[in-house]
Amino acid sequence: MKILKEPRGGRDSVPPAEEAASIAMSALMFLARDMERIERFLALTGVDPSELRANLHMPALQLAVLDHIAQDEQLLLRFVEEERLAPEAIGRARRALGGGE
Repeated sequence: MKILKEPRGGRDSVPPAEEAASIAMSALMFLARDMERIERFLALTGVDPSELRANLHMPALQLAVLDHIAQDEQLLLRFVEEERLAPEAIGRARRALGGGE
């Protein structure tokens, strides 16, 4: 039985910004572990590898990573399974980083 990590505060709360940033960084690392996934992210966002490295801690980039994951259900499900997160955690993290619904 897998235990899904919930952000502090319960299912409906928005995680603190640092927790949301941690989820985004985990998502980026998830993408980077597979050349095809990271290349697709870079191609769709127009971000080049040097920009990616320079802006790792910027909320806009973190939001772009979460948006990318959230737009592909299969990718989203694979990511949350690997990270043992509830799928809803991505939406909460997006909101914490300034993204909308």
